[in-house]
Amino acid sequence: MILLFFALFFTAGLYLISAELLNVPTYKATKAILGMGKRERKKARDSDAFIMELAARLSKVLPMDEYRKRKLTAVLKSAGIPMTAEVYAAQAMVKAGLIFAGVFPCLLLAPILSPAFAIIGIAVYFTESTKAEKLITVRRQEIEYELPRFVATLVQELKATRDVLSILESYQKNAGKALKNELAITTSDMRTGNYEGALTRFEARVSSAMLSDVVRGLIGVLRGDDGVTFFQMLSHDMKQLELQRLKRLAMERPPKIRKFSFLLLGCMLLLYMGVMGYQILGAMSGMF
Repeated sequence: MILLFFALFFTAGLYLISAELLNVPTYKATKAILGMGKRERKKARDSDAFIMELAARLSKVLPMDEYRKRKLTAVLKSAGIPMTAEVYAAQAMVKAGLIFAGVFPCLLLAPILSPAFAIIGIAVYFTESTKAEKLITVRRQEIEYELPRFVATLVQELKATRDVLSILESYQKNAGKALKNELAITTSDMRTGNYEGALTRFEARVSSAMLSDVVRGLIGVLRGDDGVTFFQMLSHDMKQLELQRLKRLAMERPPKIRKFSFLLLGCMLLLYMGVMGYQILGAMSGMF
């Protein structure tokens, strides 16, 4: 224990001296920067500042090939995470490494707990390294669920006007959260640049096959196509997909409800048996 505490205090002192000599930002400064950068405006924790500082240091020496860097950069940009690819990968390693560090004290105090820290560390690494992909998947599903209503609106709007920008801005007011944010970016991009380029970037950000059909139809409208017949057929196909999704959700509900039905049945049986037991005991006490 004396050696353990000596190592901890010696490491902490060496780190503080090195940080002072190298002009490393303090925890409060890093915490303030993290708090300003968070979109949800949640208060940054001390642990977040510490992890981010370690990740920034590790990212400078972390090897990463060019293909993975470009791919991860595109994923982070699409997910809206303001990090570089190196810092994002280093952050997952730091969080997992801090949990892995709990293995060494356990080997001295409680060796039986050391495998638990190793398993949790591996789980944390895979969870953190795939967090951006999960955010993109959730947002893509939310947008795809709204596309049937969006396409039906396009069918009605194109019968009256050919102004794609005004149609998107009009629908943006009543759109869902995910699609509303994407439409806001797209309409701003269309006002400041090329319409087709803005729609193409909209398609690339979401990476949805269903949305690709919608964007292709909108680009066709910009090029002079009628578009109404195309979106009518697309609306019919999307309604069929929506019905299939609803049927799939309905099929998933019975197994979830069945366990509560068995629980309710068990409670009713217990209540019935309790009343019967009370009556039997009362009759037996009257006989004696």
